[in-house]
Amino acid sequence: MDRRFLTLFVLTNDTAKPRQLKIPFRILKIAGVASAVFTLVMGVMLFDYARLKMNSFAFGSYADQKLALQGFAEKIKELDSQVARLNLFDRKLRIIANIEGEPKPAGAPEQVLGIGGDSLVDDDLFSKPGAKVEELVDEMRSDLLNLEHQASGQEESFKELTSFLVNKSVKLASTPSVWPARGWVTSRFGGRISPFTGHPQHHSGIDIANRIGTPVAAPAAGVVVKAGRDSGLGNMIEISHGYGIKTTFGHLEQTFVRVGQRIKRGEKIGAMGNTGRSTGPHLHYSVAVNGVSVNPEKYILD
Repeated sequence: MDRRFLTLFVLTNDTAKPRQLKIPFRILKIAGVASAVFTLVMGVMLFDYARLKMNSFAFGSYADQKLALQGFAEKIKELDSQVARLNLFDRKLRIIANIEGEPKPAGAPEQVLGIGGDSLVDDDLFSKPGAKVEELVDEMRSDLLNLEHQASGQEESFKELTSFLVNKSVKLASTPSVWPARGWVTSRFGGRISPFTGHPQHHSGIDIANRIGTPVAAPAAGVVVKAGRDSGLGNMIEISHGYGIKTTFGHLEQTFVRVGQRIKRGEKIGAMGNTGRSTGPHLHYSVAVNGVSVNPEKYILD
């Protein structure tokens, strides 16, 4: 059994911690194959209808006709129940993924088709002339076409949902959501007193202190855009994660990556040091979104 999970998180404001949601990958697989199942089932149902239409008057008695119609009606009711269950599954997934209330795909019905009753076939209809049986077959065809329309709408909904979750998965892999190094946070994001001037200043990231050589890892997948020496940050690395997100790592003792290199979350990129303008061994870690510095701790889940 596939025990992997797609983890989503929701950021609410500048101070609140993100809310973590886990969706099993098997759910994505179910959503992905649902449309194929619908296509197959509806094809079989339409074939059965055509066969029933051709043979509706080939039976020797009304009892035979009634039996055939009732069997077909039961198939329609069974398919209707399956559509209802998948519709509920779709709604639950949207709530989990925090996309409840988004516009429905074109052609999606407002509610699940209800057939109702124990049988679509009324016993009284068989006391009337045989032509009435053909009319009943046509009515059942109308029910089937309505159900097909709903199945088509549900198929589009699953496609939309699958696309949304896949895109979220890619974006999550590019979001810096783990600590880049072990240690103690000695200076947080925002206003602080400069350790060099004694005056108030804005700190664009956080400082994590530990011994020299402590491993520094990438908090998300991305591409190295800078790796070298800076007058203030000393040995430093900058990674672009896509979606306008960049992370910076300063005061490193060593760097283990080069510009243009693709890296994965958790991959070792350097070692903590005391290079540049620094008062002791630590890592300066910052996150910028579209060029604006943000609090790195807002993104950290663990």
